Amino acid sequence: MKRFPRSLRNRLSVTNVGILAVGLVAAACASLFGTYTLLVGEVDATVRQSRDTLAETPLSTDALQRVCQLADAFGAPDGNPDHGFTASAKDEPFVLLDPSGRIRPTCTLFDGDLRLARAIAAAVDDPGALADSGELTSVTAGGHHYRAGVARLDDGSYAISTTRYDGVRNAVRKLFVVEAVFGALLLLLLAVVSSHVARRRLRPLEDMVETASAISEGDLSRRVDTSPPGGSEVEQLRDALNAMLQQVEGAMASREEAAARQRQFLADASHELRTPLATVLGYLQLYDKGILDDAEAERALTRVGAEARRMSHLVDELLALARLDQHPARDRAPVDLAVLVRDAAADLRAQQPHRPVTADAPAPAVVVGDEAQLRQVVGNLLANVRTHTPEDAACTLTAAAKDGAAVLRIADTGPGMRPEDAARVFDRFFRADPGRARAAGGSGLGMSIVRAVVEAHDGEVALDTAPAAGMAVTIRLPRAQRGGSRVEGSL
Repeated sequence: MKRFPRSLRNRLSVTNVGILAVGLVAAACASLFGTYTLLVGEVDATVRQSRDTLAETPLSTDALQRVCQLADAFGAPDGNPDHGFTASAKDEPFVLLDPSGRIRPTCTLFDGDLRLARAIAAAVDDPGALADSGELTSVTAGGHHYRAGVARLDDGSYAISTTRYDGVRNAVRKLFVVEAVFGALLLLLLAVVSSHVARRRLRPLEDMVETASAISEGDLSRRVDTSPPGGSEVEQLRDALNAMLQQVEGAMASREEAAARQRQFLADASHELRTPLATVLGYLQLYDKGILDDAEAERALTRVGAEARRMSHLVDELLALARLDQHPARDRAPVDLAVLVRDAAADLRAQQPHRPVTADAPAPAVVVGDEAQLRQVVGNLLANVRTHTPEDAACTLTAAAKDGAAVLRIADTGPGMRPEDAARVFDRFFRADPGRARAAGGSGLGMSIVRAVVEAHDGEVALDTAPAAGMAVTIRLPRAQRGGSRVEGSL
């Protein structure tokens, strides 16, 4: 047997209908009980008035006989209205009993219906006890329901005063039917409305399930629709899920991009190492076979040494990048960029005496960092200047403290770079168009090391270049706080 789906929407609808059903049943019970009590109370008041009238009226045997001869209604004996016998014989009949409890056949005001009088008298078990307690009782006779009270007369006889209350029962029964029908319709309406509202409010949850299914199938760009309205908690969950999916998509994209960069890096590294290795192996094979004469053998050994140094330099730079990725800055201490600028300018003048070099570092610009790594940054930038610009191109080195940061700037008046090359200048193993370089060489890792070191020191590097407009590299690093002490360890 297929079970009914226990969805959240169905549970909410059933819960709402159940709560309303309990409320309606409680209200209906209170209404029926109150109505019945009120109407029966009015009937009881009539019975008590008739009973008290009989009990308080002094009746002798002769007077009682005269009363019993009345057939249609309670009348006032001897024309005295104070006796109060005014009840209808059919709606408020009474039965007279002798002191022993037997009915007086001639003393019944039931429009001559002796069987009804006997039925009422038989329904009252103990007239004496009922007369002494003053309570009323319900009896059934002749297919009708009566409220009865017993009055004790002066001569010891009993008068059973009754009032029919079939109308009260019928009214309560009709009220029950009306409330049952109205309650059923109200519950049906609530079930429909609750199901519709729950479906509308919980639609974002269904969208979340569909979105999660689509994402599990590979559609990372899928998001939960924000147009259907929902409760505040559902909307908060929807917004949080969309934000999480956005972060997941970004993380996956970053992961794929990093994996692609790693594959490209491995391919470039393999290519860079394969060329010198092929050269070294080729010369060694020629040397082993004795094909080379003395002059060619000496030149081969020179080439082998050069390629070996090139591989060593490449491996050193790869190790430097690996260390920066794992331990960005190991030994940190106050470093004055102005000193680095003056030293680098002096080195550049010694290497290229004919190049115009300007060092502008009038005041200290102290940062906290690894001095060896920062010197390597300046060295890599000046190596680019030496390699890719004419020797007569001017070079300006600047170090200054501005706006809470230490700024290092190295600019040249060389040929500059194209925008598409400038966008990739910090990529690993990237080389610009060889046409702009005066000399071959370099592994394409120098600028990558520059960016890695700067980012390891919580700084930023910017490039300003254009064809025939030279190139300027600006590095901003956080300034050291005054009174700061040496900081050692890895970031």
